[in-house]
Amino acid sequence: MGILNLTPDSFSDGGQFVGKDLGLHHAVQMVKDGATLIDVGGESTRPGADAVSEQQELDRVIPVIELLRQELDCWISIDTSKATVMREAVKAGADLINDIRALREPNALQAAAESGAAICLMHMQGQPRTMQQAPDYNDVTAEVMAFLQQRLQVCEQAGIPRERICLDPGYGFGKQLEHNYELLGKVGQLHQLGLPLLAGMSRKSMLGQLLGREVDQRLAGGLAAHLFALSQGVHILRVHDVKEMADAMRVWQQARHYQG
Repeated sequence: MGILNLTPDSFSDGGQFVGKDLGLHHAVQMVKDGATLIDVGGESTRPGADAVSEQQELDRVIPVIELLRQELDCWISIDTSKATVMREAVKAGADLINDIRALREPNALQAAAESGAAICLMHMQGQPRTMQQAPDYNDVTAEVMAFLQQRLQVCEQAGIPRERICLDPGYGFGKQLEHNYELLGKVGQLHQLGLPLLAGMSRKSMLGQLLGREVDQRLAGGLAAHLFALSQGVHILRVHDVKEMADAMRVWQQARHYQG
């Protein structure tokens, strides 16, 4: 999953791909580099990020999704929590709704159910503006699993079949450094839920804090984190650096082929 941020304030690439032409060019390059899914976002969800109005988010993402649908033969994901944006994005050609709030915003559950699109449910403690102030868990893996199980049940009750759902433990969303790495080390336990898993750690502070690296120096750490997730059976890797991740995966898979 290649990340396409159409925002001026995302933590690592804010403003770089705003607008249809820049967005299309970057998406085309990511597909060439190996992405099979492009995740389009119009609102930054970094810690402390300001909220974006519904209309502003629509204006950012809908024209780009329409263009991507015309030009690319790949899955398109809309990264949003707003019901109207979900509906309009799917109409424009999005295949997957990627919601950091797990369909808890007003009317989001109904919009997702009616859309017919695939859904990614993510765990987050708190909200983006305040989630990193004092996150606390007794057992982070068990609590994340319980939350995702509960949201899965809600989705099924709303008429969304399990076959349309994948799960994201939410690295960096309301979690301290040790929470993130415990959750990564035990990510295989989430297979108990019986659904595909997504992991997104690209350029995040969990890498920077551990390694003492700024955002533009976290590639090696990100590759290691995602390869570990892959080794634990994670199905989708959400990354900025598609070419490098694809190369790392190819080497890993080639060696694994001869493992016996």
